[in-house]
Amino acid sequence: MQNSNPMPTPMLSSTKLTSQGNDYYEDPTSYRSLVGGLQYATLTHPEIAFSVNRVSQFMHQPQQQHWKALKRILRYLSGKARHGILFTKSTDFHLLAFSDADWANDLDDRRSTSGYCIYLGNNPIFWSTRKQNTMSRSSTEAKYRCLADTHAELLWIQKLLKELQINSSVPPTIYYDSLGAVLLAENHVLHSRSKHFEVDLHFVQSRVAKKELFVVHIPTQSQVADILTKPLPAPSFEKFSDKLRLQSLSTLNLRGTVESIESSCKSVSVAN
Repeated sequence: MQNSNPMPTPMLSSTKLTSQGNDYYEDPTSYRSLVGGLQYATLTHPEIAFSVNRVSQFMHQPQQQHWKALKRILRYLSGKARHGILFTKSTDFHLLAFSDADWANDLDDRRSTSGYCIYLGNNPIFWSTRKQNTMSRSSTEAKYRCLADTHAELLWIQKLLKELQINSSVPPTIYYDSLGAVLLAENHVLHSRSKHFEVDLHFVQSRVAKKELFVVHIPTQSQVADILTKPLPAPSFEKFSDKLRLQSLSTLNLRGTVESIESSCKSVSVAN
C-alpha cells in the first residue's frame, strides 16, 4: 500500500472497534503478521501506538472492520515514511511525563486505556499505550492507576540514570489533566471514592509528600498523552504529534528547535 492515498490520522476519532460480529477476515495470518510489523513501527512513530494497540487486540479472530482499521494505519504511514523523532543535544536531565487514561473505552470488557510519554529534558525517551489489567469503577480510579504506572516508570528511569551517573537536582514532574487525580495525589485523606485503590494511592502520595515527585494539573488541550489513549481529530492529532517531536527529514531545520521547545515547556508551566 505504499502508493495508496495517505490519511491525516491513523484512526478516525469516531472508530469503535469490537469483537462482536461474524464478518470475519479471510486471512487472519496476514493480519497477525502485519500487526506484528506495525508494533516495531511504534518504536519510531509513537503517534500510532494507540491505533496499533487497538488492532492488536483482535488477532485471535480478526474481522473486516479490524482489517479496514489496519489498512488506515498503513495509509497514514505511507504519507509519513520520511518522518521521525528529532533528538537534540541537551544538558537538561529533568524528567517530565504526560499521563492520561480513557475510562472504560473498551466496548468488550469496559477496561480503560492508559497512556503516558516521558521526556528527558526536551527529548521523548519512553511512551506507552496499554489496556489496564482491571476494570475501574470510576474515571478517577482509572486515571489514578495510570498516574501510579507513570510514576513506577519514572522511578525505573531514575535508577537507570543514577547507574549512568546522571543526576538531576529537580524531582520528576507528571502533567495530568484530571484535577481529581492531582488533588488525590496531594491529599492524604482517603475518601469513599478512593478506598478501593488504596495501594496505588499511597504509592504516589508518599512520594509527593516527600517532594520527590510533582504532580501538576494541565488543561486537556495541552495533554500530550491524549494521542496515546484515544483516536483524535486531525487538528489535535497533528498538534500532539508535533509535541512528540515528529519531524519530516525532507524539511528538517535545526535552527531554533531547542529554543522553541523550551519556550513551549515554559508556556505549559506558566499555564498551570
